[in-house]
Amino acid sequence: MGLGRNWTQEEIDYLSESWGRVSVTHIAEKLGRSVNAIYVMKNRLKLGRWLDSGDYITLNQLYNAVAGRNASKYTLLSWIENRGLPIHNKRRNQSVVRVVYLSEFWEWAEKNRSFIDFSKMEPLILGEEPDWLTEQRKKDFKAYAIQRKDPWTPLEEEKLVYYLKQHKYTYVELSKILKRSCGAIQRRCRDLGIKERPVKADNHGPNSIWTTEMYEMLAEGIKNGDSYMLISEAIGKSEKAVRGKVYNMYFTEDADKVRAMLQNGEWGSGRPEVRVKQAVHLSEYRTETKKQLSVIVGLLRYRMNELGWEPYWQRHMCMKWDDLYGCKAGCESCDECTAFERIPPQYCARCGCTFFERLKNRFCNKCRVARKKKAQKHWAMRKRG
Repeated sequence: MGLGRNWTQEEIDYLSESWGRVSVTHIAEKLGRSVNAIYVMKNRLKLGRWLDSGDYITLNQLYNAVAGRNASKYTLLSWIENRGLPIHNKRRNQSVVRVVYLSEFWEWAEKNRSFIDFSKMEPLILGEEPDWLTEQRKKDFKAYAIQRKDPWTPLEEEKLVYYLKQHKYTYVELSKILKRSCGAIQRRCRDLGIKERPVKADNHGPNSIWTTEMYEMLAEGIKNGDSYMLISEAIGKSEKAVRGKVYNMYFTEDADKVRAMLQNGEWGSGRPEVRVKQAVHLSEYRTETKKQLSVIVGLLRYRMNELGWEPYWQRHMCMKWDDLYGCKAGCESCDECTAFERIPPQYCARCGCTFFERLKNRFCNKCRVARKKKAQKHWAMRKRG
């Protein structure tokens, strides 16, 4: 058996530069050598593992470094599907590994820094860090000291039940006592099936007024990546009130999305277009929206009168009537119709009420909506678990 040819300095340089960036098979084809020869020279040069030699890390390594080993798998799913974390597939021999380039990760992390808790991430664990990360890590440490995000313990749940039975603590007071957010307390009450609820805060009077300075502080806090809890303490309002103001203005509580809309503008800049469904619930649009809807209803009723439908009130109780195509029996006048068939009453299997519908249903409309919401909640809890 003959000896293989000697390695040239150019081949060694190419291997050193390409290791971890280009697949081993491609390097072997480029140099005209076997895969085993590539691995032998790699060991001599002490280049390390292939996955540890590029400007990227595997998705699992990133997940453990940033979110921690005890974080839920929903976090990783939310990174990729909901927030568009850029991932790439790297082929290593016969397997494919999902990797993330560090430059792309830091660019993505800056846009989603309100969602990521950098207090769990050790400094320099991913190498060189961007300038904004040091300040953001301090904010996350401070926010975690005020509000914890780890799973509830049985002792905390007992404290929650005890304080709720006192009937004298608001969401803000319980949040300070238990060091949990108002939303976390609300969800825990629902998950545990607790009937008691915190006392409602007094949202009336001079203390409830928002000044221009408060809105400026809210906008600056979102731009700087502060948590809602830190913003609420700076303004002097509850976290729930701050979240409500943000949602009423931008129709989302996601601080990263709001920051992208705000950019460098003032509070309210970049606001999305208000839809009818949203305008009905906003005080500044409610009156005008309902007025316009009333006008539309009047026009539709006028159109129905032109078609000759509205005078015949019997149609609302007839099985032969269709709101789109008119009378299925072909009658032109309800007063002269001989095919009238009254809608039979139906009884809801859930609440027992009597309701009238042309289509046969086991449940009334309200119970159908309630069952759908319950199924959606059950599915969401299973997916999160």
